Formats: sequence, structure tokens, C-alpha cells
Amino acid sequence: MPLPADIAAWFAAQGWVPHPHQMALLEAHGDTLLIAPTGGGKTLAGFLPTLAELRGAPAGLHTVYVSPLKALTNDIARNLAPPIAALSLDIRVEDRTGDTRAGQRARQRVDPPHILLTTPESLALMLSYPEAPQIFAKLRRVVIDEIHALAESKRGDQLMLCLARLRGIAPALVATGLSATVEAPARLAAYMGGAEVILADPGPAPDIAMLPTRGPPPWAGGGGHYAAKDVMDAIAGARLTLVFINTRAQAELFFQALWAVNSANLPIGLHHGSLSREVRQRAEAAMAAGELRAMVCTGSLDLGIDWSDVDLVIQVGAPKNIKRLVQRIGRANHRYDTPSRARIVPANRFEVIECVAALEAVAERDLDGTPHPAAPLDVLCQHILLVACAGPFDAAALYGEVCRAGPYTDLSQKDFDACLDFCATGGYALRAYDRWQRLVLRDGLWGLRDPRTARLIRMNIGTIVAPELLQVRRSRSRARLGEIEEGFAASLSPGDTFLIAGQTVRYDALREMVLEVTPQPTRQPKIAVFGGLKMATSTELSARVLALIGNPARWSVLPQHTSDWLAGQSEISALPATGTLTCETFLRAGRAYFCVYGFCGRNAHQTLGLLLTRRMEEAGLGPLGFVATDYALLIWSLDPVRDPVPLLGLENLTEGMEHWLNSNALMKRTFRSIATIAGLLHRNAPGIRKSGKQATFSSDILYDTLLKYDPDHLLLRITRDAARHGLVDFERIENVLAARPEIVHRSPPHVTPLAAPLMLEAGKVPIRGLGSERLLEAEAAQMMEEAGLA
Repeated sequence: MPLPADIAAWFAAQGWVPHPHQMALLEAHGDTLLIAPTGGGKTLAGFLPTLAELRGAPAGLHTVYVSPLKALTNDIARNLAPPIAALSLDIRVEDRTGDTRAGQRARQRVDPPHILLTTPESLALMLSYPEAPQIFAKLRRVVIDEIHALAESKRGDQLMLCLARLRGIAPALVATGLSATVEAPARLAAYMGGAEVILADPGPAPDIAMLPTRGPPPWAGGGGHYAAKDVMDAIAGARLTLVFINTRAQAELFFQALWAVNSANLPIGLHHGSLSREVRQRAEAAMAAGELRAMVCTGSLDLGIDWSDVDLVIQVGAPKNIKRLVQRIGRANHRYDTPSRARIVPANRFEVIECVAALEAVAERDLDGTPHPAAPLDVLCQHILLVACAGPFDAAALYGEVCRAGPYTDLSQKDFDACLDFCATGGYALRAYDRWQRLVLRDGLWGLRDPRTARLIRMNIGTIVAPELLQVRRSRSRARLGEIEEGFAASLSPGDTFLIAGQTVRYDALREMVLEVTPQPTRQPKIAVFGGLKMATSTELSARVLALIGNPARWSVLPQHTSDWLAGQSEISALPATGTLTCETFLRAGRAYFCVYGFCGRNAHQTLGLLLTRRMEEAGLGPLGFVATDYALLIWSLDPVRDPVPLLGLENLTEGMEHWLNSNALMKRTFRSIATIAGLLHRNAPGIRKSGKQATFSSDILYDTLLKYDPDHLLLRITRDAARHGLVDFERIENVLAARPEIVHRSPPHVTPLAAPLMLEAGKVPIRGLGSERLLEAEAAQMMEEAGLA
């Protein structure tokens, strides 16, 4: 459709001219995927057809906007208000998330707004009500923001199933996906069920470089504290800076490190997912009001929220993922025609190489992707139960509908039937128990056996299964500070201190799942182990790092101290290189060390360490322990590995993997997650919420029962696939070894330059007291001198 005159006049009043990609989206027929750089007006483009079609203010729900973050819905509501007011549109815009008041949620089921801003979970919940056909009958458009982020997880699969269901209710609806960072546009368009791809001009190249620092980074560690003063100087020279940190615990620590050198007392905020909603909203409001000079944050601010005053992004620690780095860079100078400005601070020497490799990838616009298995069956099981909550359904019709969802286009009838049977009976070993017989066939239609179970199913909706969290509140005022993992809370004793919300607090007591604390600003904190992302370096970025290390002709792009370090490695051992798997065996202090430079990511190396130490135990080598990083695995033992080839045989490792998975606690943890998503386990019930320990106990009993009596149970099959290819990343090991790399084995006379930082990681154990610290420092200094790195 052409741009209506009043909307064109509004653009002109802002001093804007519609971008070509915005006009292309307005004129498109059918589903579209718009890929445009951050600041390119993607969200406005997504809503232009809506604003044009709503100028007559027809009654009923017209557009559903879906975001991966609740915070984005608030941002979108603010951004939509000016054009709606300027165009005098008599329309309602409302959100529907977990934070929406119960009264408003109930009203929306009877009288929905014209534009609904929601999340995948809340959309699935709305579709589970019997009124869903009436709520969505007049739906014309679905706008999916940051669709690349959703497509990398089961949340996206759930959303695509919801989209297929919406098409059945409103066949004329048009879906639009919005993204700034897509490595394979055609694949993402297919994920949407088929869409026209609209590519915007990428805009100017970003101004991105390493942040100059007073000294080189340390050999090991991930905090980046050595550069706190340099980061503070950069903040002082900018209007508003976002300082991205990869984990929540490191964000708390770096926030403290910045304040320790903040002599000018510049206002700096903190934002991450373990902080309470009130604390996060205060930080966001202060930033929007221009009251801050910097915000230390994690992935909680990766996506979408538009603060146009941000003119600098600093990434502390290697980005681990090229696409994530591009997303974060785009937070700075959030305008289409202005290059984003970003600086990277590597936390250690290995990360220097990764940062350089990431900068090269950004310059070449070469993005990486996160592999995500297609058609997860646990999500389908949950979807079937939610469909039943809305009313009886025909199995053949539902199978056809599911197959129209992008991720499930190749779903077999056998797998669908297995999911349906699980929802109806619980499976062979559980069909005798009434609690898992949830569906029944009546007059050719499947429906809930007991309609009262609908409430329980809805209370446990969603695909995010996080560790059990406890609220943290001040003892006297009861002010909520945030949340910590139940496992961390269990390790605390009264009087222990830890960091949360940027302050040191003392643990006083645990009452009714609430951790009561008192501020202790003068005490040394015990570090809180927050959850959040356990990021491993992507396959593509790891390959770039390996290629850079293995090609001395390219070392000129590296700092001198890093190229000297690699040169030292080549003198006494071998350099890891593309097409090889480099291993080292050396002796030190009465122990034998075996190092494998796999460049497969931390999770994969952790798995490889467990498998290799088991094989070394069988070979009588006496393994004592190991440490895994994104780049390498280091194992220490009583006797040395003299020939690594038998240890690294793919067939033997695969066999060992199967035995290890069946006997390992990781399988039970993975099963717990799968069973929760599929609806076998319920964390929430009316008036009850199970603790993490209770849920774990229940899932462990179920896992052991199924493994003994029904080893081919659907959920065990899903669990094995998820553990193998997901949490333990064994697929990356398989891919490396399946390529049959040349195994290069060296036996240097002592610890090597590349292995020395791994030795420091191995020595990082909790210690107390200055004397212990001095002894450890002396031992580390002696080892680094031995490696030629003093």
C-alpha cells in the first residue's frame, strides 16, 4: 500500500524521510523478514502497515507485537505513543506480560486492545483459553521483534507453533520478522514458515577497536579488572556508555572495580537479570532521563531498547559470539546514518586473539549462528496440552497445523503420535497413574480428561527452565534487591557476605524462601555465583582464532606481547593450526600434564575432559584432575600420555559418551528441564511452589523409574539428544574428530607458553589469608618464568 498522506506529513514534521526498506515493507504482500541495522527504524517499519490500516480504528485486536524481552514492550509502547497521538488515532495499545496486572489480563480476554505487546509465553497462554477464537478473530498482523534471538531457543519454536495456530483462527494475518543480525536470511525466513526477505542498506561501518590500556591483560582470569581505570577514562570522555559484561557475577565485580577508581564520582548504574524488577526499572528510568554516565550490564540490555544518547559501547571480556558483538555494538549511536562506536577489552591473553578475530569478522560482516535442533518434541508436548486447554481438537487437523510451523515442517506422524500418546497417558511406564492421564478421546476429538487440570497446565507454561531462585531482601526495610540461585544460598552461613545490586550484603537468615540480608559496605564480599549465560566461543569464531594462531604471517595484526607469546610457543612446541589437533605432554612438580588444543568451546572441552580422564583411568595413567577453557583442555595425572591417538579415537569417545551420559547427574538435570517443559513435572501448583530440591527429588525418581522400566520413553529419547548436542556440546567434538585432523603431539621439556595460562586457571582455588596469597603468587611467578613468560 502507498504511504498515507497524514503519515507522510508526520514523517516530514520529524524531519525524516522514510527509508527504502520501510517503504518496501509497507508495500509488501504476504509475510516478510526485514533485516536492517540497529537504528535503521525496523520497529517503526514493522508498525507502519498497522498505523495505516488502523486509521479508521476498527474494533478488535488488529496487531500482536512479540518481543523476547518484557522491557522491550515498555520501550515500544513509549515509541508508538507520539505517532498515534500525532495521527489522532483512537486506538488502544496495551502490554500482556507476566508483569501485567491481573485485572487488565482478565479484561483483555473480553475486550482486547487494537495493538497487543507481548512475549511468546504470554501469547501461548492467551491461545490456551476457550475465548481465543474470539480474541484473535480479527487479527491482521503479527510483528516479531529480534526474531533471530528467539529462533536460537525453544521460545522461538513455541512462538512458531502459536503463529501456526493463529493462522488457523485468522487465515488472512500477515507475519513480519524484524532483525539486525542474521547470518542466514533464507533459513530464518523458512523458520517463519516462508517469508519474503527485505534487506536494508547496512549503513556505515562501525568504529570499533581494542581499548588502549595502561598494561597488557593478565595471563588468565576473566574479570578485566586490570583495565578498570582505562574503562573509567573512556566513560568520562563519552556522553553515555554501556559497559557489557558476559556474566552477572562478573558484572557485579566490575561495577565495584569501576567505583573504586571513579574519582570524579560519575553516576554509574548496574543492570542484569538477577536484580529485582524494581531495581532494573529504576536503572532504566535513570538512563532514559539522562541521569547516568554509564551502565554496567549483561545480556539483559542486548536487544532493542533505544537510548539514543548512548555514544559508546565497551565490551569487557571476549564477545564469544560475533553476532552478539554486532548486536551490542549497535546500542551506540542508535541512528541509521551514524557509525556505532565500540571498544573491546580482552580479559586475558588468549582473549586478545579472540577479540582481534572478532574485529576482523565484524569488518567482513561475517556473522556466526547458534545451532538449534529443529522440532523439539518437549515443546510440542506442551503445545498439545495447551491446545487441549482451549477445547477439544482433532488429531489429524492439529498434526497438519503443526507441520505448517517452520521448525516442524518435517515432523513425522510417528513423532506426533508419540507426543500425543505421552500427553494422554504419560507413556508405557506411567499409564497406570491417573495424574499423567491428562487427555481422553471422546467422539473422535481429544480433550482434557479433567478440565480442572487446565489451570495447572497454564501455571507451568513456557520453555525457560531456570534454576530455583530465592528473593533477596533487606532484613529491616524488606526492600527487594534481587535473586540468587538456591544452590548458592545453600552454601551460605549466617554472617557470610556477597555482592548483589552493586553492594556488599551480609546473610542474616532464610525465611519462607526469602534471603534476609543487611548492607555491609566495609566487608570483603564472598562472590555470588549468579546463573545467566554460560557462553562458549562459537564454532565460527573459534575457527578464526585457530587460523590466526596457526599462521605467523598474520601475527602483525596482534599486539607485540601476544605475537611474542605465540613465537615462544613455536620455539619449544607446536602451534595449533587449522586441520590439526595439537597435543602436548610435559612434566612439572612430579605430575604429568596433557594438553589438547581443541578450540571447541568450554562446554565441549569439559565433556572431553570427563571422557578422557575416564579412559586414562582405564589405561592406568592415574588422572588427578583437569581444567577446560574455550580453547583447550589440560589434564594432570600421575603418569604421562605418550600416544594420544588411541585416547582420541572418535568411536571409543562416542561409546564412552553413551556410558557416561547414562550414569551422570547431567542426564538427570537435563531430564528435569525436558520433563518440566513437556508437562510431566510441575514446579507451580495452585497455592504451592516446589523448592528446587523438591523438584529435583521428584524428577530423579521419575528418571530412575523410566530408565529401568521404559528406557525408550519419549522423554528419555529427548533427554539423550538434548544432553548430547546441547548442554555437553559433544557434537562439536564429533565434528572436529570426524574431519580426521592431523594429531600433532609434542613433548616439550617444560610447561609451554600456551599451557601456562591454563596452569594458572588450574591453580585458582578459593583461599583465605595474605600468606596463602603470597605463596600462590610465588608459585605462579616461578611457573611463568619457566614458560618464558616472566
